[in-house]
Amino acid sequence: MAVPAQKFREVVFQMLYSHDIGRATDESMVDLLSHELAVTKKVVRDAQDRVHQICAHQEDIDAKITATSHSYAFERIQSVERNILRLGVYELLFDQSIPFKVVMAEASRLAKKFATKESASFVNAILDAIYKANMGEPIDNTIIQQSAQELSLIEKISHEASQELKAPIKEAEEE
Repeated sequence: MAVPAQKFREVVFQMLYSHDIGRATDESMVDLLSHELAVTKKVVRDAQDRVHQICAHQEDIDAKITATSHSYAFERIQSVERNILRLGVYELLFDQSIPFKVVMAEASRLAKKFATKESASFVNAILDAIYKANMGEPIDNTIIQQSAQELSLIEKISHEASQELKAPIKEAEEE
């Protein structure tokens, strides 16, 4: 039985993410993801092939993201969002079999599932701008700026919350 496209895309995303942060070996990822995501080893190997294709274009993909995200530096983009963007940009520019609306919907779905709704807005704005630029259409940078500001606000709130959680631990350690 074939795996649904959404599930396959999740496997690809998780492999991209793992590659980005952990440099896991391909073989260890096959065993882990086939078990954790309840998919066959063939599905994971097919996902690995897609990850290798994305990585082959990663320099170009990252350059597109960097050039589009003026108000939010590439280095600041969290690994989850960065890898959703990489997958989305690859699908937009290098896999002509996937319609634009599907790429957008799926990237947004992944961001909502693995990050936040603010991340989904940011991912959507970046992908939309890259698509429009590729089609020669005008780009509205205010949408990207607004989504980047929302993402920055969420980062600030998260940071403050983590500091508040750490304070009692630090006080207990000092006693």
